[in-house]
Amino acid sequence: MAKKQFKAESKKLLDLMINSIYTNREIFLRELISNASDAIDKRHYMSLTDTSLSADFKIELTPDAAARTLTITDNGCGMTQSEMETNLGTIAKSGTSEFKAANKTDESLIGQFGVGFYSSFMVADKVTVVSRKAGEEQAYKWESTGADGYTISPCDSGETGTSITLHLKEDDEDCSYGQFTDENALKRLVKKYSDYIRYPIKIKDETVNSMVPLWRKRKSEVQKEDYDRFYREKFFDYQEPANTFVAQVEGNINYSMLVFVPQKAPYDFYSRDYKKGLQLYSGGVLIMEKCADLLPDYLGFMKGLVDSPDISLNISRELLQKDRQMRAIAVSLEKKLRGELSKWLKNDREGYEKFFDEFGNALKMGAYDNFGEKKDELKDLLLFKSSENKYVTFAEYVSRLKEGQDAIYYAVGPNADAIKALPQVEHFAEKGYEILYLQDGIDEFVIKLIENYDGKKFVSVAGKDAAALTDEEKADLEQKTKDSDTVLKKIKELLSGKVKDVRLTARLKSAAVCLTSDSEISLEMEKVLRAMPGNTGVLADRVLELNPAHAAVQKTLALSPDDETLKDHAFALYSAACLNENLPIEDSASLASLLVKLLS
Repeated sequence: MAKKQFKAESKKLLDLMINSIYTNREIFLRELISNASDAIDKRHYMSLTDTSLSADFKIELTPDAAARTLTITDNGCGMTQSEMETNLGTIAKSGTSEFKAANKTDESLIGQFGVGFYSSFMVADKVTVVSRKAGEEQAYKWESTGADGYTISPCDSGETGTSITLHLKEDDEDCSYGQFTDENALKRLVKKYSDYIRYPIKIKDETVNSMVPLWRKRKSEVQKEDYDRFYREKFFDYQEPANTFVAQVEGNINYSMLVFVPQKAPYDFYSRDYKKGLQLYSGGVLIMEKCADLLPDYLGFMKGLVDSPDISLNISRELLQKDRQMRAIAVSLEKKLRGELSKWLKNDREGYEKFFDEFGNALKMGAYDNFGEKKDELKDLLLFKSSENKYVTFAEYVSRLKEGQDAIYYAVGPNADAIKALPQVEHFAEKGYEILYLQDGIDEFVIKLIENYDGKKFVSVAGKDAAALTDEEKADLEQKTKDSDTVLKKIKELLSGKVKDVRLTARLKSAAVCLTSDSEISLEMEKVLRAMPGNTGVLADRVLELNPAHAAVQKTLALSPDDETLKDHAFALYSAACLNENLPIEDSASLASLLVKLLS
């Protein structure tokens, strides 16, 4: 029998199909099963007008370890001799795309490039195809060992459809090809890539695929336990998810989503090694294990999948084309997931707070990234602990403003106890103002970007504009500052290089001193920046504030600017302020000597 040559280009093109387009050998099974499903779809479509073509549709996998073969059989539409010549003898000639064009059908046929079949040669050194066209008697056999050509001959076949037998390569250092005759390995691959093919995929009469995707079932048909089991099995978590979001989205772009929020963050979630992404399906066939483009970084903790018939795939179905459909899905999905989080916050506060304990920093990073590009979309999803000893949203804080209060006050520290102990907090607590507790390094950066909520500016209790004084208190402070002007100037001189200014304050009650900042960089922000790799030495404009009602400060202010002991007082007060802020003491030995001196 004369061997025919492939019509498309040459051996070089076939080598490209086999060795370059596909990066993962096991993909061949996904491609052949998808082709089989497409063939059954075509016969099903034909049976709508010709009932004699109806059948009990199925796909069968028959491994033979002794012969080192794997056979994939379907009872789909089959092929004539000329169709074999056209579809299998011409690389990149797709019968599916022609069928869709001729019949104007919307059937989900994804084998549109005509190259998936040739992935067989990644694992086989010989491929035999036997096929009989639906409605015809004669069957034909197509056989090839690769780029040197193929043969087509009549043969006997009692069944309508197509049978593809792969004669597997010998094992080598790159791949154990014999694994594709192992039933368990085949079941694993079917579950991974083709679990939701709509027709039963059988191995020894056992159906090994689920067929109907969980996310396409009506919610009334699915129990919470079903979603939980699916999550644990598919995403390898021993715990059930904290929440599950399911939706069918229709419009300019159509997709289904099944997304889970884990209870706990992965150990590497906040590291550079973490890889986000949802599984991407097209027509129930797994295209991508982790599609990073579907999720913004701030939602990267979510697990799950998206299934869409509208995405454009590249020729190998392994990678996505960067097209408007994918961008549209990503934009819609992001908005949908934010909406789900908002409903969670509203309807299950306790559950949302547990979630926020685990993943709140991711949302804060989302509000901060790209100079606050998403701050308005995310600000109502953020929670902060407050002096009310519970989580609070910005809206809740604003709803509780005291009469005449025109700012949202916040304080920064490593934990609630440290914040409560800050000297600046006492004044606001005494006046009954609620204070937001910013306890994470990113918190103040986010607050600075958001700037205000509902017209109320965020004001740090340690900031220069946070006095919240009555007119009487302001007048009293101005007079005391005037009376102590020369001493204050001298203290500033003595602390040159350490502080930008020294001034009296009415914001302190029991404490003698505190440090504040006159710049946009607060003391807490300075600590965060100092801890970052490659920090540029950005410093806050430190201001030493003195409480004129405190005995230690009164004793200091009573000294003459020329008094040599004023230097000791200035250093002692500055050191006390640093300790209050958990800032390092530059010269601890000198401070120790000074304390002994003052006690002597």
